Amino acid sequence: MGNLFVKLKKLILLNLTAYCIVSSSFLFAKNLPDESAVPGGVVIIPLGDVNLNKPKATFNKNQVMVTDHKKQWVAVVGIPLSSKPGEHYLVTANKKHRFTIKDKAYETQRLTIKNKRKVNPNKTDMERINKERPIIRQALRHWNETNDIFLEFIAPVEGRKSSSFGLRRIFNDQPRRPHSGMDIAAPAGAKVIAPAKGKVIETGDFFFNGKSVFIDHGQGLITMYCHLDSISVEPGQTMNTGDKVGEVGMTGRVTGPHLHWTVSLNNARVDPQLFLTGSD
Repeated sequence: MGNLFVKLKKLILLNLTAYCIVSSSFLFAKNLPDESAVPGGVVIIPLGDVNLNKPKATFNKNQVMVTDHKKQWVAVVGIPLSSKPGEHYLVTANKKHRFTIKDKAYETQRLTIKNKRKVNPNKTDMERINKERPIIRQALRHWNETNDIFLEFIAPVEGRKSSSFGLRRIFNDQPRRPHSGMDIAAPAGAKVIAPAKGKVIETGDFFFNGKSVFIDHGQGLITMYCHLDSISVEPGQTMNTGDKVGEVGMTGRVTGPHLHWTVSLNNARVDPQLFLTGSD
């Protein structure tokens, strides 16, 4: 009877251990962003078995995120809003991986800006803008080679999505570049949080973007938070999901208090909705 009890105990422990391993693997499985093969979208391209060496991939001469997913290496490719519909190629050391981009017609948004200098900057403004542009570009092009990446985000602030990604914008009857982020309407002073873990790589107060924070999430995935009233972080600071970034404001070029949230992947501005938990 005693031997039977010992055997049953061992069997239960073995089953419990196996269950815990499977459950742990499921809970910590790496989720990928939603795929959308359009300008401003994300394309997932399989590159081979994870038992092979991790490949290096580029698109438009920019290095692309490569991560493991279901025992496969996959490239997670950001598609610039300026990309033309048709065939495109991801390049690895020994192969060109062809994929197709479909067209997408983004809506047009007309806005009236009371401060006309935010639409047509004067000479002094342009001198400032020209100094700020390299700082912003460098932050959005930042590359940190790491496999510790979390690709499923939570919303950085509670509020209504007031301007969608990709809108063709017209300020004071003058066409401007498409909207490269998501605007979330929220009251001034509302808490802005990190949507996933990462590291602050830049902060600043810019002519168009106002008070802004840039967070690096690894392998060319950068998020930017603009028009803040206050900044609560410093460059080099490590962030966990939910940590405070700052507070909603209306600094820079705005029509009211809101957060402009940009997601940049391999230096391409992509739709943040594709990374949000439970997005459609």
